[in-house]
Amino acid sequence: MKAVNLIPSEQRRARPTGNRSGGAYVVLGVLATLLVMVAAYVVTANKVTENQNDAAVAKAQADRLEAEAAKRASFTNFADIKQTRLTSVAAVAGSRFDWERMMRELSLVMPTGSWLQSADSSVTGAVAGSETSTTTTTEVTVAQPKANLVGCTPHQPDVARMMVRMRQMYRVTDVELNQSATEVGVQDETTADSCGRYYQFDLTLTFSEAPALSEAPRGASRVPVSLGGGS
Repeated sequence: MKAVNLIPSEQRRARPTGNRSGGAYVVLGVLATLLVMVAAYVVTANKVTENQNDAAVAKAQADRLEAEAAKRASFTNFADIKQTRLTSVAAVAGSRFDWERMMRELSLVMPTGSWLQSADSSVTGAVAGSETSTTTTTEVTVAQPKANLVGCTPHQPDVARMMVRMRQMYRVTDVELNQSATEVGVQDETTADSCGRYYQFDLTLTFSEAPALSEAPRGASRVPVSLGGGS
């Protein structure tokens, strides 16, 4: 006898037949693709977040270094100012000249009865009746100090004697005679402003560019032998 299933067909248990198995693989493929995409998104998001964190750390460090540099800028400026002042002081000290010593020695070599009408001096050599000359070294260009002396003396030989003595003065390297003359026939009385019958001399003294090392001795009343005296 043949068995008959009396359960309605819509209520019967479904049995796999294998005819529609490809649909499940499609679903699994879609799920795998979505999983890969989610994993890629997570990795990319983590990388972006890490880069953002590194950028924030770098910016914070840059701000700290900038603030520290600004704080130290005042000290740097002070150091520059100090160095500039030291250089200026050294330049002034290197170009100094002991004019007081020169006048003290000049008072000893001047012949008796002579006097100065004018004295023009400069550490750069820019004086009347002379051209400025400089000495160039590997470090700096130094101008030679000069002095122009105009005065009166009773006799012509006094001028030559005075020039010999002046050559022995401290730091003097050259004594140049610009003029030594008197007005013929003039018998006017000599004054501080006029030589009258005396001889008027015009001399230019050139000094070495080396700075003075010591002072001349004080209290001497006679021309020292070192300055051509003793006669």
